[in-house]
Amino acid sequence: MSKKFSAAILDREAMREERERLRAQGKKLVFTNGCFDILHCGHITYLEFARRQGDALCVGLNSDDSVRRAKGPTRPVNNQHDRAAVLAALRSVDYVVIFEEDEPRDLIAAIVPEVLVKGADWAHYVSGREIVEAAGGCVVLAEMVPGRSTTNIIRAIQTGAELTGKRRPSQP
Repeated sequence: MSKKFSAAILDREAMREERERLRAQGKKLVFTNGCFDILHCGHITYLEFARRQGDALCVGLNSDDSVRRAKGPTRPVNNQHDRAAVLAALRSVDYVVIFEEDEPRDLIAAIVPEVLVKGADWAHYVSGREIVEAAGGCVVLAEMVPGRSTTNIIRAIQTGAELTGKRRPSQP
């Protein structure tokens, strides 16, 4: 891609090096992860919340293969390069790293952020929690925007319903 985005799209090793640079400057790195398939206001609210938890935000982005394993054969709607580009264009995101595994545990172990943010719907299990907490960091759970999810958007497109659950009037 020739366009420059506000955030850097890095591989794991480059992010580890960037992490060390941030640490040397005394900056607090925040990490979160997800599929971010069809970006919506729930994602934006979540990412802005995550960014406010520290000095820089790294988003671990599930690869296309890991999204398919988690969400099924019809997902992702947008490929990993497009999803990374959209995330990188957001003001709240400083770094994007695509990971192949089903969980970001190995990526978290490689960069060891001070803060790990996950949606409150994942309170029962936060991958990498033990790594971050063992290093003196913390896990912060973010409240979710009710009714806003990629699955709900796809369902609304398929059924012609609004995200509020109401049916749209037929067009002539």
